Amino acid sequence: MLNRLSLRLRIFLFFCLLALGGLVVSALALWISYERVDDPGLLNAFVFAQILIAFGLLALVVGVWLLFDDNIAKPIERLSAQLRARAHAGVSSDLDLKAARYLGDLAPAAAGLADQLSDTAMSTAEAVAAETAHLASEKQRLTALLTEIPVAMLLAGPKHQIVLYDAQAAEVLAQIAHPRLNASLFDYLESTGLTDSYKEMVRTGLEVECSLTSVDGRQSYSARMKPLGGAPGYILIFDDSAAQIAPDDARPLVYDFDLLETDADEGFENRHLVDLTFVVFDTETTGLLPHKDEIVQIGAVRVVKGRIVEGEKIDTLVNPGIPIPAASTRVHRVSDRMVQGAPDIVEAGRSFHHFARDAIIVAHNAPFDMAFLHRHSGKMGVEWSHPILDTVLLSAVLFGASETHTLDAVCARLDITIPEALRHTALGDAVATAEVLVKMLPMLQARGLTTFGKVVVETRKHGRLLEDLN
Repeated sequence: MLNRLSLRLRIFLFFCLLALGGLVVSALALWISYERVDDPGLLNAFVFAQILIAFGLLALVVGVWLLFDDNIAKPIERLSAQLRARAHAGVSSDLDLKAARYLGDLAPAAAGLADQLSDTAMSTAEAVAAETAHLASEKQRLTALLTEIPVAMLLAGPKHQIVLYDAQAAEVLAQIAHPRLNASLFDYLESTGLTDSYKEMVRTGLEVECSLTSVDGRQSYSARMKPLGGAPGYILIFDDSAAQIAPDDARPLVYDFDLLETDADEGFENRHLVDLTFVVFDTETTGLLPHKDEIVQIGAVRVVKGRIVEGEKIDTLVNPGIPIPAASTRVHRVSDRMVQGAPDIVEAGRSFHHFARDAIIVAHNAPFDMAFLHRHSGKMGVEWSHPILDTVLLSAVLFGASETHTLDAVCARLDITIPEALRHTALGDAVATAEVLVKMLPMLQARGLTTFGKVVVETRKHGRLLEDLN
């Protein structure tokens, strides 16, 4: 049971037990002395002596506990978090040896070991980087080759989740909604055409011609569904897509073949962190009062299989319908002129809701941003029932509640730099928060918090931080 408590709480309980034991021993000693004196007139004197001893003993224990907490418990907690960050999040900043100066040779020994491991990791990283560069070059060649083929192509798993899509397929999907890796094709295409064609393909083992319709009924597509040989899933090729890629446009080839092996039916609570899909977002607003202020900008990115998916993002201005105060504009640099013609919160909120479908929403101080969305959920016609993770609480779990948990402070601890031009922009802060999350995931797993359910249990222990923050 005690193993589930933090080090600082266990030490606090130890000093509480020490104080209680001292009070019991002193009271027992005075009672025995009083009995031996056998003089009832001295009772008040003995009681007064016990009161003085109790106050003195409690003051002494509290003082020693505070010194121990500041100079031993907190530095141990901080040193552990820094070592875990170096081991699992790729952080290279020096350990804070000054804060751990009362831990004897522990901190220098830990720093020496960390430096030695860093040198070993550096040589390994150089070899990996060389191979990665080679693979990146090969990927560029493959992307260019696929882009030259005048069809849109995507790969889906056996449960119709998107595993790979090329530039043309991204254009086709974008006609319906934001392209999203690991999203269900049923979010884009009417299910009957897909499932009927898939059954026929499985039955015959051959390529199947299929006619598909977008979920909104506005688009029709002629496509071919091809099996992947012995692998699960299929390739979907749109023969007559309307996607046209301009020469200067980005030509993404987005994929993660591990998604073919992911059990998408398992509940969030029991799924491993590495198998989850996260949507990390941030908002800029007209002010700090969610019950009356409005959103002026939404930024969001997707994290799949522990990595940020390039190209899958939202960066949109929102017309708040009210004037933006000059003080707010000085912070996020969004003015009334910039939001003219931008979508309102209903349209922007629905788009973001679809972007975050079947994903865990992540934000830094999530209750603040989510309050704006919840307030307008009725007009949007959606329910914000997504699971939520807050990087403020994750920081408290990993680095201790006594540390500072602002986005700037967390980024500094994890060697993440937010470009000055992007700070206090919705997308800039969302990307920084996503980078924080990506570095925190292996640190959480190293703590034994391998599933979403276990992480949520730990974060709830620090809920008071958000109450104080808001």
